[in-house]
Amino acid sequence: MQVYLDNAASTQLHPEALKEMLPYLGASFGNPSSIHAFGRKQKAAIENVRRSIASFLGAKSSEIFFCASGTEANNIALKLAASDLKVERILTTELEHKCVLNTAKYLQDEHGVRLEFIRTNTFGQVDLSDLERLLKIDSQKTLVSLMHIQNELGAVNDLNAIGTLCDDHDALFHSDTVQSIGHFNIDVKESKLTFLSASAHKFNGPLGVGFLYKKANTPIGTWIHGGGHERNLRSSTENVAGIVGMGKALSIAYQNLDEDSVKMGTLKAQLKQGLREINSSILFNEQDGQSTFTILSVSIPNELIQDTFTIQLDMAGIAVSAGSACTSGASKISDVIKNLNLNPDCSTLRFSFSTFTTIEEIKYVVDFFKKELSK
Repeated sequence: MQVYLDNAASTQLHPEALKEMLPYLGASFGNPSSIHAFGRKQKAAIENVRRSIASFLGAKSSEIFFCASGTEANNIALKLAASDLKVERILTTELEHKCVLNTAKYLQDEHGVRLEFIRTNTFGQVDLSDLERLLKIDSQKTLVSLMHIQNELGAVNDLNAIGTLCDDHDALFHSDTVQSIGHFNIDVKESKLTFLSASAHKFNGPLGVGFLYKKANTPIGTWIHGGGHERNLRSSTENVAGIVGMGKALSIAYQNLDEDSVKMGTLKAQLKQGLREINSSILFNEQDGQSTFTILSVSIPNELIQDTFTIQLDMAGIAVSAGSACTSGASKISDVIKNLNLNPDCSTLRFSFSTFTTIEEIKYVVDFFKKELSK
């Protein structure tokens, strides 16, 4: 049996999204910047998706910009905030995705932007009182950059509360929502977001396409120079097929939002219960009610497993992410796990779910652990 439980890394392309893409990989091949009928058809497809995404976020279509990935969207937001909006200070956490953390460190090292870290709790959730403290003590132009959902542990941050604090202290607010778009309702106005980043392959869309939300009247300039595509922010002929697939996948995700959240939440609870019944010393790196239904981070005492455990998982057809897992000959610990000092005598695995995950797959995984941990 093949079981894919690494959906926080990338999801299966939805068949309906693929179906929507196929014409744009074949017969519909015009350049969307061309003024003839072939080009106009491509342009119309792009703008339909732009309007659709905007409607899901409570945004204007003019505030949505297409790009190649969440990583690129994060880079655009942080680097142009520094260069064009004259941001002098970035507040973030040490648990952000590398594309945010390394970009912020680059801006500190190369452009003199001050970088300060907000405290988090044991499982990666932002300490709002510490954020408020940092916002109060300095009047420099500040960008707060915080992911909505911590990608390894699944801790959910309160975007509306963070946005209110930023608004009260005239700070800009950027959120990497790669793990939450398509799974949670987000209203960019209610959250008072200046920037939001997303990537299609996290919600059953295609690889290699994403988008940036930029609040209206936020005067940033050009990221990629050229022919002036994406309203002069990012010149480059648009990935029409990818954008269309992303739009269809996101539309399906929002259509099934409530149903999928219950389904995935139930599967997560069943996996959690199954592992707990195998051995009570297995730990779950989350606070009840404070973690996403899409991710379960599990720490297994090293004394229970062999150092080739991740290889055994793979050989059994089970795909998960090793946040801190024993491998043949070495132990690799993620920076997030290391920073939080989470269960140092354990190996940590991340299970992540999608709309395509089944109860049969969860049972197969539990049976595998039952067999292996009893050795």
